[in-house]
Amino acid sequence: MSRIENHRYSVEEAFRECFYIVPDYQREYVWTEKEVLQLLDDINEQIDGGADREYFIGTVIVAETGTKNHFEVIDGQQRLTTLFLLLLALRNRFRGEPQCQTIGGLISTSYTASDGNTKESLKLEPRYENAGQLMAKIVKMDSDPASTRASIQAEGISCFGSLEKIINAYDTLYRYLQNNFEDVADLKRYWGYLANNVVFIQIATNVSSALKIFETINERGIGLNPMDLLKNLLFSHVETKEFDRLKNDWKKITNPLEKAKERPLRFLRYFLMANYKIDIFRSEKERRDAVVRENEIYDWFIKKENAALCEYPTRPFEFVRKIVLNVELYLGFTNGLGNDRQPSLAMDNLQRLCGEAFSLHFVLLLAASNLPKSLFDHFVAQLESFLFYYIFTKTPTKELERNFSVWADELRAISASTKLSEQIGRLNTFIEERFSKNMTAKEVELFDALKRYNLNSMQQYRTRYLLAKLTQHVDLAYRGLRTPGSLGEYMGLEIEHILPNNPAQDLRDDFAKRNLEASYDEYKVKLGNLTLLEKPINIVAGNSFFELKKAAYLNCKYYLTSSIAGLATVGKDSSITRINEKLSSFDDWTGADIDKRQNMLITLASDIWKVKMMEASE
Repeated sequence: MSRIENHRYSVEEAFRECFYIVPDYQREYVWTEKEVLQLLDDINEQIDGGADREYFIGTVIVAETGTKNHFEVIDGQQRLTTLFLLLLALRNRFRGEPQCQTIGGLISTSYTASDGNTKESLKLEPRYENAGQLMAKIVKMDSDPASTRASIQAEGISCFGSLEKIINAYDTLYRYLQNNFEDVADLKRYWGYLANNVVFIQIATNVSSALKIFETINERGIGLNPMDLLKNLLFSHVETKEFDRLKNDWKKITNPLEKAKERPLRFLRYFLMANYKIDIFRSEKERRDAVVRENEIYDWFIKKENAALCEYPTRPFEFVRKIVLNVELYLGFTNGLGNDRQPSLAMDNLQRLCGEAFSLHFVLLLAASNLPKSLFDHFVAQLESFLFYYIFTKTPTKELERNFSVWADELRAISASTKLSEQIGRLNTFIEERFSKNMTAKEVELFDALKRYNLNSMQQYRTRYLLAKLTQHVDLAYRGLRTPGSLGEYMGLEIEHILPNNPAQDLRDDFAKRNLEASYDEYKVKLGNLTLLEKPINIVAGNSFFELKKAAYLNCKYYLTSSIAGLATVGKDSSITRINEKLSSFDDWTGADIDKRQNMLITLASDIWKVKMMEASE
């Protein structure tokens, strides 16, 4: 390791003597108002303890550059950037006072370059994604936050993510000074304490050594999340000349996730469990399972055996490329794409079931992503049926999580087979052992859940999914078709309350008279009372009595709804007569009729959500 220098700096000393560069391979500015205010409040609390009392804000790790007193910030840029923005706010508040000029010299100053020319530079310069341009604009404006923001927008400087956080931090700092130090004398005392008593230790060495020190200090994930720590870990395993390449490759991971508003740590956790065998993982709380939690990700990576498994110390670029490919697959899955990055009916159905509330299945999808397309699509369809049982019985995800990490190992092994017939055979065994048997064990539980199912049992998109699948299934059977199309047509229909949701009092009274033990409000939201209907017909049906609604239902193009008013009779052994055996029409609409239809829908559900094996010829 190269020579290491430690120096104790006050805020004024640091920004007088040093030029700080935040390299574009480092984490961007992420502090929110909460963290900014916490730092300000901590400083204020120390001031109240006495003017001679110091406030230590920790260690800053920097790497030397080829220019004297110019340092790349490896660790500590959140604090340094916030302090720099605080200097900008103080300079503006001290306008007309001597302190304004002093602080101005801590913000920007000239120096003599190695070629003898004089150069002007900011004392803190972020070099990621337009951040330098933004910071220079804030410095030049020297104005209040509202005017600064307006000028930035007028110039068309794109501000999102970390850039927006920089502007917000300046706003927070400016308002804090304005609200707490209206008197100039109080503001001077505050500046005096900040300049002289707020201190930190600066560790300076070369880039490679700085990254190693950073890794050691943050070994337990203190301060940074595992995604940031992993990135710095990778930079410590490449040569300085390769930083730009690694930086650009890393952006292919973070930028798409940020744009899609996906949580990077959730993705990283699923990536690990999908791609690597997770040995029984023992946590500090003595939990023993094959699962990695978000706060355990970095601990997992730095274990010697796992580093060898991932090969990131010896093949960092190949490792990053693997993550990039998984990001592309992951985001494709969230948008209903298959493993070939093309629209997939199977994936679309699965996403309609899971929505944003359930995501653990991505572990299995990523693990199975190398299967041939036909096998992958078949697997996804069976996974949909399996998850229907678990989601609609509201089974805790912990039960699935423990299994999915192990099942992912099995799916990777199936994908690694070189013969298609062997893949099909092993996939069928997997579906039988992992899906079918577990579904059979939950049949009674699912039946009970659907028996009690009503409009308030789950999110409305899942009730719509349930009704859409039932309606589509009946339509296919009615027409004698086997291959379903998109659910999109059905998802756009309106959920009709056969027993009106907002009835007139006479209808409510009539129901109460004929159903002495049934609650109207309970029965109007039951699954058996719900159906899908085109909007124009729904308007016509209105809130009428059932005998008046039946005529509107007969005009519905979807047989599950039109059959409520009457079953079609075509031939003796046609597809229509066969589906009629599983349907019922109704002359009246009592609580007993609603219960009867609910049981009918449950029977249909058992025909829809079931697994099947793949034929070798497929």
